[in-house]
Amino acid sequence: MTETQGHVAKGFEKVADAFSANFADYPELGAGFALYADGKLQVDLWGGIADKTSGKAWDEQTLQLVFSTTKGAAAICVARLVEAGKLEYSDPVSMHWPEFAANGKRDITVAQVMSHQAGLAWAEAPLTIDEILAVGPVVEALADQAPLWEPGSTHGYHAVTYGWLAGELVRRIDGRSIGRYFADEVAGPLGLDFWIGLPEAEEARVSRLEPAPPPSDPAELLLLMQMMGPGTPGFKALTMNGAILAFGLAQNPFNTRAFHATEMPAASGITNARSLAKMYAATVSDVDGVRVLGPAAMRAATAEAVSGPDHCLVAETRFGMGFMLDNVTVPLLGHNAFGHAGAGGSLGQADPDTGVGYGYVMNQMLGGIAGDPRTVRLNNAVRACL
Repeated sequence: MTETQGHVAKGFEKVADAFSANFADYPELGAGFALYADGKLQVDLWGGIADKTSGKAWDEQTLQLVFSTTKGAAAICVARLVEAGKLEYSDPVSMHWPEFAANGKRDITVAQVMSHQAGLAWAEAPLTIDEILAVGPVVEALADQAPLWEPGSTHGYHAVTYGWLAGELVRRIDGRSIGRYFADEVAGPLGLDFWIGLPEAEEARVSRLEPAPPPSDPAELLLLMQMMGPGTPGFKALTMNGAILAFGLAQNPFNTRAFHATEMPAASGITNARSLAKMYAATVSDVDGVRVLGPAAMRAATAEAVSGPDHCLVAETRFGMGFMLDNVTVPLLGHNAFGHAGAGGSLGQADPDTGVGYGYVMNQMLGGIAGDPRTVRLNNAVRACL
């Protein structure tokens, strides 16, 4: 059994047992888990291998790219601007970003962007990887194009574009890029190891992602093809219309310095479990004297906006203003919990009913559609301790 390290406060021993059991029962390679309750760090665990090729151990300083778990950080940035009175979710995006009004998008609201209803789940214009990493060309392409469906008529996961849309709103309103805003207003005050756009000085700390094995269950494989088969809305959303081919590849571009350095606020955030848990804890309680969202702002950002079959993911999804909400596809700690999962299994969440902030990161991706079994087990263990 893989030896795990860290500390666990009295009463949370079942969480440590669950974390260790994941290494025994699933193809866990390296991982971290942390939990805050009532503003205090109660669980901080890590273990395994950070780099399968070199055998480098996962240690207290290891960082991990967390894919769409980054979306929660972007949602917090937008929610803070709403709390500050600088925009409202009901505002048309074009009020703050005039070029966005092109091709029938004048009336699309901030709420529709944040809840995946805007019909901009991928860019139709052909973009190179260099253009995508530069950010500006993507933002311009999204501003120019017509919606892919009638905005507000359905929701479909804006897997990568969500971050650039939210990021441009932040830049237009505040003047700072979303990565800079997050660093100054959220990560800095909380002392987080969490970046949207990783400084080169931190690169050596980043663990290496390993691709998910193909599903062994034929039914799950069929569902995966329905969701992500070539030409499907899911494929186009998750790959930027085929421009970013990553999942299942041995040479995943998300393991490269270029993808770590760019501001891709929907997919390339880099953090650890401790910082992810602390960020979410600070949305529901004071942590070291800091709260990143007040109670009213938190409630507004996490009220259900959409629920049901997702146009891009096929499966059921439920969203607030950028946050995933508890449902069968991504089970959280309770019905009022909110957060975001990332491709392969990472998860950050907060539960206002219990005052918990929770972070799980890992480098061995799994490919299940409904509820990564590792976080389902951790959720159950946390509930048993509260």
